[in-house]
Amino acid sequence: MYRTHTCGELNASHIGREVTLAGWVQTIRKVSNSLSFVDLRDRYGITQLLIGEGLAAQLSNESLGREYVVQATGKVIERTNKNPQLATGDIEIEVSRYTILNKAATPPFTIQDDTDGGDDLRMKFRYLDLRRQAVRKNLELRYAVNRSARNYLHENHFMDIETPFLIKSTPEGARDFVVPSRMNGGQFYALPQSPQTFKQLLMVSGYDRYYQIVKCFRDEDLRADRQPEFTQIDCEMSFVEQEDILQMFEGLVKRIFKDVKGIDYAEKVERMTWNDAMLQYGNDKPDIRFGMKLANLKTIFEGQSGDAQARVLFEAGGFKVFNDAETVLAISVPGCSDYTRKQTDELTEWVKRPQIGMNGLVFIKCNTDGSYKSSVDKFFSEEQLKQLAVACGAQTGDLILLLAGREERTRKAASELRLYMGERLGLRKKDDFKLLWVLDFPLFEYAEEENRWVARHHPFTSPKPDQIATMIGNDPVIKDAANYLSHPYANIKANAYDMVLNGNEIGGGSIRIFQRELQEKMFAALGMSPEEALHKFGFLLGAFEYGAPPHGGIAFGFDRLCSILGGSESIRDFIAFPKNNSGRDVMLDAPSAIDEKQLEELSIKLRS
Repeated sequence: MYRTHTCGELNASHIGREVTLAGWVQTIRKVSNSLSFVDLRDRYGITQLLIGEGLAAQLSNESLGREYVVQATGKVIERTNKNPQLATGDIEIEVSRYTILNKAATPPFTIQDDTDGGDDLRMKFRYLDLRRQAVRKNLELRYAVNRSARNYLHENHFMDIETPFLIKSTPEGARDFVVPSRMNGGQFYALPQSPQTFKQLLMVSGYDRYYQIVKCFRDEDLRADRQPEFTQIDCEMSFVEQEDILQMFEGLVKRIFKDVKGIDYAEKVERMTWNDAMLQYGNDKPDIRFGMKLANLKTIFEGQSGDAQARVLFEAGGFKVFNDAETVLAISVPGCSDYTRKQTDELTEWVKRPQIGMNGLVFIKCNTDGSYKSSVDKFFSEEQLKQLAVACGAQTGDLILLLAGREERTRKAASELRLYMGERLGLRKKDDFKLLWVLDFPLFEYAEEENRWVARHHPFTSPKPDQIATMIGNDPVIKDAANYLSHPYANIKANAYDMVLNGNEIGGGSIRIFQRELQEKMFAALGMSPEEALHKFGFLLGAFEYGAPPHGGIAFGFDRLCSILGGSESIRDFIAFPKNNSGRDVMLDAPSAIDEKQLEELSIKLRS
């Protein structure tokens, strides 16, 4: 062995021992011609080396540089200037001999937590970036999550079963990555977007508790929380109902909190319907660490609330922007009635950004002296502003922010504004974790351009048990596109569930369809002919003929879960070798062209 100990394990109990360490030179501090200090680093930590007069000649002839690989032997002694920031900060090694195992070129950036390397440079030299302590801690956390999940699933009788990476292309949703087959010219495999059909087939095969921590592939536009290849904790169970799934996987996430973060998440996981999430938060993955729920003033003041006085006040205001809008949404921001004109102008400019897409912002200040002030004072009296504040549930000292416009855009903008204000007020604390189940999603979405239904989750999701008859007993064809919401399928709820953590969907799943008739009906609803359904999914339909059990499952976004637990916005920080925002591996320079001989073998001709 090149070492007797690692650079992170020595402490005062080792004083007097002779040890050998091996690692990389982090820093060199020359105190005099006869005395130098070297910080030696490995995966486990940093230990200070003291190179004294006896080695001065060697050090002069064979100088050390940053990132040199060095073996050093010496006695553990007590440090005179202890460093409480290091686990090894009470000791140092009085070096009696050292060997340079390998020299290193000058690194393109400083290998330390506060590095001077930009994203592109660090990704190009990722093997150097991985030496930084901050990156190492991220990968250690990832491994801890992996280990905790595996232990929990093993204890609950799940089997880890591998499924193929080279499968059949069945484009539904995201685009497939395809792989040409040399032995079957002109034909292609696809890389799996998930092991969905395989895990269902495993249920048919009797493996009633399956899991994988598995790579998945989607050819889609990228952002901070997306990669073309990503990892899922993929799970499936037989002979279960929705409640069984929720209980089992609440347990999984709570176990990960305990093992990885030392958090005993004892509180009950809140549950919310999809409708309530959209109405109260404007999105289906709400951050419930703070309040500021949306209030729909259009609903209230058009009389649906039954408050006639409020309706009269609203109509009397005569504010055309509100009156002409499809919806008017408000957020009561606590303790911000003292915002200055400059601050409210900043918020107005923020909602006008192209990413948000609103024309402007209205505010009402619920002042601490009991008065009300608004940017639309000329349209509303103070009594009317008070009524608006009451309708929003605002308190004294709150700042009410109102957006008006088209339903979908305004709701999305209000959701983003709520999150922005939560961030601005420090309410979205990274060390505060709140779990939520979102339930009762619509089973279908309407595709206007094609005038047909599409699956909100995927085509294997079952309707709620009491709505199966509605689905089977009605024709899925939409005959009146203008009134598609009146079609029976528009109101069918999916037997599906998403787990949300701090405003991020970390897992999603459903109870699956397991009867051929219902699965064929689902395919028909999505516009597939019987021939197309048989061509794409004949293997699954055939399997359902041989005693498929009731089953359901869930898949967790492993990378995203790690990034949230690690307090990062980007999953790239928790992947050893990630792609950039263009889907490129800049270290390997991939994807890249292949030579003509390979193209000929694959029967592929490129267009110019």
